[in-house]
Amino acid sequence: MSRAQQRLSQFQSHLASSEADIPRGRESILGKSPDDIVVTCALRTPLTRGGKGGFKDTAAADLLAHTFRSLISRSHIDPSLVEDIAVGNVLAPGAGATEYRAAALVAGFPETTAVRTLNRQCSSGLQACVDIANAIRCGMVEIGVGAGVESMSSQYGPGAVSEFSDVLENHEEAKNCKVPMGVLSEQMASDRKITREVQDAFAARSFQKAEAAQKAGKFKEEIAPMKVKWVDPKTEEEKEITVDKDDGIRQGMTVEGLGKIRPAFKKDGSIHAGNASQVSDGAAAVLLMKRSTAERLGQQIVGKFVCSSVVGVKPLLMGIGPWKAIPVALEKAGIGKEEVDIWEINEAFASQCVWCVKELGLDESKVNPNGGAIAFGHPLGCTGARQVSTLFNELGRTGKKVGVTSMCVGTGMGMAAVWVKE
Repeated sequence: MSRAQQRLSQFQSHLASSEADIPRGRESILGKSPDDIVVTCALRTPLTRGGKGGFKDTAAADLLAHTFRSLISRSHIDPSLVEDIAVGNVLAPGAGATEYRAAALVAGFPETTAVRTLNRQCSSGLQACVDIANAIRCGMVEIGVGAGVESMSSQYGPGAVSEFSDVLENHEEAKNCKVPMGVLSEQMASDRKITREVQDAFAARSFQKAEAAQKAGKFKEEIAPMKVKWVDPKTEEEKEITVDKDDGIRQGMTVEGLGKIRPAFKKDGSIHAGNASQVSDGAAAVLLMKRSTAERLGQQIVGKFVCSSVVGVKPLLMGIGPWKAIPVALEKAGIGKEEVDIWEINEAFASQCVWCVKELGLDESKVNPNGGAIAFGHPLGCTGARQVSTLFNELGRTGKKVGVTSMCVGTGMGMAAVWVKE
């Protein structure tokens, strides 16, 4: 063998050894690096029933301002160090850009803290967190906040979708983007043979898990109670109340009870108010920075952001979004589904959540262990950020490490993210 061949052989041997030393799978994402994008605080308001609950008379900007104040207070972060805030919102005109910048100022962030809003439908809160994480990762900012907020009490309704032009109406796939989600979910349930009995059983379990979790105080750590003015619908008297828990969780819910509710979208349909996500109000926020920054500032690290995915599906099949997005996120993270401890998958409709869990082959005992949006609500822009606090709190309580958040997205998309508890 020539000297050149010997050197090449040695190089290949070293390369093979180096590759063998690279951590794979779960081990790789459990490792720690100064450049990790970490979460040092994640919290939310309670989620309350749209038009009926504790926040029915509270503006979305006020919910957000309170959430920001609570984030500053709990994390002990110097607000002047926060360079950018991204807020997910779906229903407010312009995604609330003006009032949410004002909310940040009211909360105590200085004028030097930039604020922007975004709307990617039901994944807006997660997209806000991911955008901040990526801005930190690429060096654009050092510290930021990803947040989400929605007041469905004040802004939910037909006015949330603009009229389509003739150009859009004359394109077959494009016009499907405006088909109401309940209608297309009803069709999907029928086409894929997801019976009402199966949907009601899933919904009942969501309510039962949420009821048990609330009674055990499992949500207290992630919730920032809020004093608000509330008008009693019976007496029209204005009162000051403290909202400190999710008020949409129905006590004693059973499959039999759900079976008595009339279908919402089709006379002989399977989807109704009890097996679909609740119309709700709420806000959530997540503080992010590099591990090295957190350690320098003495910030307590809750966990880290690993990676995310966003995908498109046919508009009429928007409910399958998690089924397509989750494998992409897992591949990016280099892990398999069996290496995930907890799944927080948004329960937009029991039909689509049941189908995604089944098709992905997930262990249902790991999915939404404390219930989901069917039980406590889905404030559209808030949910993606809310899931982060819920996930980390449950991972911490159970001593587990790896979690995934995911949701379907209106008009035919899906999003997912992988997180690790510290």
